[in-house]
Amino acid sequence: MTSGQAGSAGPSAVLRRALLAWGLGDVALGRRWAGIAWLVAEILAVAALVYLFTGLADTTGYLIPFLAGVLFLTAWAAQAALAYQAALREESARDLVASRSAAAGMAWLTVPLLLWGTGFWLVSGTASSPAAALDPGIETYGGFSASARTALGTLQRLCAQGSLSSDCSTSARNLLRDVRIAVVPADADEATASVTVVSFERRPSRFLGIFSATELVPVPRQTLLTIHLRALPAPLPGGLELGARRWRIVGAAAA
Repeated sequence: MTSGQAGSAGPSAVLRRALLAWGLGDVALGRRWAGIAWLVAEILAVAALVYLFTGLADTTGYLIPFLAGVLFLTAWAAQAALAYQAALREESARDLVASRSAAAGMAWLTVPLLLWGTGFWLVSGTASSPAAALDPGIETYGGFSASARTALGTLQRLCAQGSLSSDCSTSARNLLRDVRIAVVPADADEATASVTVVSFERRPSRFLGIFSATELVPVPRQTLLTIHLRALPAPLPGGLELGARRWRIVGAAAA
């Protein structure tokens, strides 16, 4: 196929093909080797993105795969735009219909951008900080179970004694209303989380600095559980180190 013969595809058709996969627009223009180069680049880019995501998405280096995904989508749009501009240069007439079709086609790229921007944050960062590591870590750390049962037993006793909220019950979900978790960093790679039972007291306050009012303030009463967390090295698959860390629960003790 020659460049002159490719012009019959039209700029809009070239753009649609370029948006399907990298390089298809160049192939439609007769630039076969450029199209193959773009397609190989896309395969390599997808492989690199998967590699970075699986290795860093739940670590302190979570921004690396996120930015890599944004660059991938930017390159996707760029190669489509370049193919479309090349098709326009080969077209004798540049009508308004073609321009509107191009704008509509490029707008479809906002869909993967939105999916990446929202989906990434739903599954990433689960071990990027001590607080983030607590939720999934509580279920996966084996040594936590016995300490957690001891802490829950203490809560149930306090409820039975009438020391918690007046409407407390022995169900775990209800008891946790009177519990607060505070994470205190020890240094850059270690932290401690204290699970503390609190009571609520009414204290005088000022609304807008003028009107007298009261507010409920949580008052720490008793520490039930102490959780120790540590940031461990998180090399990429194959052992490549980028300095990322993955927070994990390394110990827990009931008070």
